[in-house]
Amino acid sequence: MAEEKQVKNDAEATASGKNPLLVILVVVNTLAVGAIGFFQFQNHKKLNAVTTASDVMKQDLEGGGEHAASAGHGEKKAEGGHGGGHGGEEKKGEVEGVKADGLLYPLDPFTANLAQGDGPRRFIRISLVLKFNKDAKKEEIDARKPQISDTIISMLNAKKPEELLKKEGKEYLKEEVKTSINNFLVDGQIVDIYYVGFQIN
Repeated sequence: MAEEKQVKNDAEATASGKNPLLVILVVVNTLAVGAIGFFQFQNHKKLNAVTTASDVMKQDLEGGGEHAASAGHGEKKAEGGHGGGHGGEEKKGEVEGVKADGLLYPLDPFTANLAQGDGPRRFIRISLVLKFNKDAKKEEIDARKPQISDTIISMLNAKKPEELLKKEGKEYLKEEVKTSINNFLVDGQIVDIYYVGFQIN
């Protein structure tokens, strides 16, 4: 009888010994899941706040009055009295993404590895809008898109993070990209490049 009582007490002690450990594990697990959810939500908010190429083009259309079309809307004409005062001039160059002074061509966002610096391997996520002169033909740019992307990625692979974090580094990259792409274009030339997303991790 005494042995039975002792075995029962040992069983209760063991059960109560496991119980707090189980409770602690459940609490830690719950906190970890909550923290992961919070960081995912913050990251989602940050990504939604990033300006996209279509946002830039919409702002240009609403604010400047010189632009003829936004990224995904085909032919959309700018209104005459909306600010620029160019009237009939605007309507001459209005073909799918073409402005009176050129073509805005958004590239899909892409990610590239940067050159190995002192620390861990870093990469860049970048979105660009290329501005071509009015002689540019959308057909040629569409056909050269893989070559354009390859040129940009190759240049980024050669850059160290420290170079691109400085304002001068970003401007220098624009000039390098512009020169390299203009070397193989036949009809048009890039006159400017806009960063609409630039994140180094």
